Amino acid sequence: MFGKDGKFEFQKEKPNPKLYFTDENLTALVSDLFEAGMDTSSTTLRWGLLLMMKYPEIQKKVQSEIDKVIGSNEPQVIHRKEMPYTDAVIHEIPRFGNILPANLSHATTQDVNFRGYLLPKGIQVIPLLTSILYDKNHFVRADEFYPEHFLDSSGNFVRKEAFIPFSAGKRSCAGESLAKMELYLFFTRLLQNFTFKAPPGETLDLTPAVGFTASPMPYKMCAIPRV
Repeated sequence: MFGKDGKFEFQKEKPNPKLYFTDENLTALVSDLFEAGMDTSSTTLRWGLLLMMKYPEIQKKVQSEIDKVIGSNEPQVIHRKEMPYTDAVIHEIPRFGNILPANLSHATTQDVNFRGYLLPKGIQVIPLLTSILYDKNHFVRADEFYPEHFLDSSGNFVRKEAFIPFSAGKRSCAGESLAKMELYLFFTRLLQNFTFKAPPGETLDLTPAVGFTASPMPYKMCAIPRV
């Protein structure tokens, strides 16, 4: 959670292994990785392909970097460090797409005093990720798809503390590392082999569909093999 100075504020909690390392918790965690992870990752990829069609100049820059670094080889995770622009695009997709705007509800494990407010033990707390991902203090062109949010003046990739589509703290998404790896490999492999364009006369709408997750509206696309 962000404080008035723009930095994260966390409530300290003493670790208690007995609360987490149980068969029941492991089963729930693995289930979440398959169920929740499959939906959010596929939704992010659908946003990514839609945005590449909407902004063909960005798609060309990604493909140029893929050609330069990877060539015709299969994308590997180790390539990512050499591909700052592609990495910036992959970060900007979930930032702009705002896949899970209201995050998941959490509950306090004890009474918490926060900025003069008492949050009783057991109360449901719903963090609004939209307020952070679209904060112009951290993303100057927050209402636009702008990969340069994650690049410095020299074109190097820059991590943003405000980039928290996976939430933050101890209750952040357990599948974050897996999701980032999947998105990079799938996205680069697709753009390595295809150029995505809208069919003639097709209007590309960036308005999200109404639902628990912010999915793109249904759309048609043409996947043209790259020669």
